[in-house]
Amino acid sequence: MFLDKTKVRIISGKGGNGAVAWRREKYVDKGGPAGGDGGRGGSVYFIADESMTTLLDFRYKSVFKAENGENGRSKSQHGKGGKDLYIKVPLGTIVRDPENDKIIADLTEEGQKILVAKGGRGGRGNCRFATPQKRAPQFCEPGEAGIERELELELKLIADVGLLGMPNAGKSTLISVISSAKPKIADYPFTTLVPHLGVVKKQNGDGYVVADIPGLIEGASDGIGLGHEFLRHVERCRFLIHVVDLTQENPVENYEKINNELAKHSKQLSELYQVIALNKIDAIDSELAEKYLSGFKKYSKDVFLISAATSKGVSELVNFVSQKVDEIPKPHIPVDIEEDLAAFDNDDSSYSIYKVDKNTFVIEGGKLFRLANVTDARNIDQIYRFQNIMASMNVFEALKAAGIKDGNVVKVGHIEFEYYD
Repeated sequence: MFLDKTKVRIISGKGGNGAVAWRREKYVDKGGPAGGDGGRGGSVYFIADESMTTLLDFRYKSVFKAENGENGRSKSQHGKGGKDLYIKVPLGTIVRDPENDKIIADLTEEGQKILVAKGGRGGRGNCRFATPQKRAPQFCEPGEAGIERELELELKLIADVGLLGMPNAGKSTLISVISSAKPKIADYPFTTLVPHLGVVKKQNGDGYVVADIPGLIEGASDGIGLGHEFLRHVERCRFLIHVVDLTQENPVENYEKINNELAKHSKQLSELYQVIALNKIDAIDSELAEKYLSGFKKYSKDVFLISAATSKGVSELVNFVSQKVDEIPKPHIPVDIEEDLAAFDNDDSSYSIYKVDKNTFVIEGGKLFRLANVTDARNIDQIYRFQNIMASMNVFEALKAAGIKDGNVVKVGHIEFEYYD
């Protein structure tokens, strides 16, 4: 099965909370604060891997979560940081943010990676807040939340040469002859339903990649047949081999129809250099084959008569193509990449205020909830710090705007207090 488009949900690790702890050692006078920092949460990366050729793995697993950071410990010990998560994708994968339809990465080289979700920062322990004026801080910081986002992955295969032509033109037979690829071959149209890659060995031992895509027919741009669904897989090719079936009623007209469909897909693809392979010469008269050969010279100076089924003329075609692969560089396809959208800090300082009854207000918000989680309601120092942070976030002004009155109850997480202006 071949998969070239999918959606994934990624979640970076949240940072560990700081700790409130104290030194209690026999020979250390007066001890002091000893709460360690929380560990950083794991980040999420996409990394290109040449051993992958499809996005099929994401059909069975679409949610990826990095490790959370550990909480801080006593004796000023920091929590362990969460492991970063590296998600392998095939070469040629485009990463897109569906919220704004912007491309944030184009992974075309082995080992190329992109950070897509930063791990949350670990919170500071109380030993970080000690000052000459405040030697015994009773509070710590919570760890930052991780980032959760949905991304789209789109694969454009990395190949040197692309095979295209009408359905049943013999493309699959040709790639099976010149490489070790084993596509489905049958005597009916649209035998090939998904792209296939084959590696062709050159005489010097090197190799190049050939991509075979499903056949095109007139009206493909309007969704007829398999449409333009797979043309993206030959956009990155150095050049194309246009396979023409000479046993059809009008091979020249078929050739022109395919090129018209290429032009409708993209100007860049229609301008790629083409080698024309006139196939199935074993099934027609030799004089007619020579007539077609001279007739197709007006479209390209490089035209070959072949029979993929009997291998006649195939070696000459392969030798020529191998030479062209060395001569023609890979096309540069500019992609508008929004690097600023690749990874961003999770700003969860926003909050909402709800009036649940005439005397009770509930505040919900990521940062405030995490602060409440590390605040001990029995410790007056921690309560003072929590209220100061709420004031700096303009929470009390928002409560006034919501209509709060003296004596009303405010709830934030597990903390509950009466409001007085």
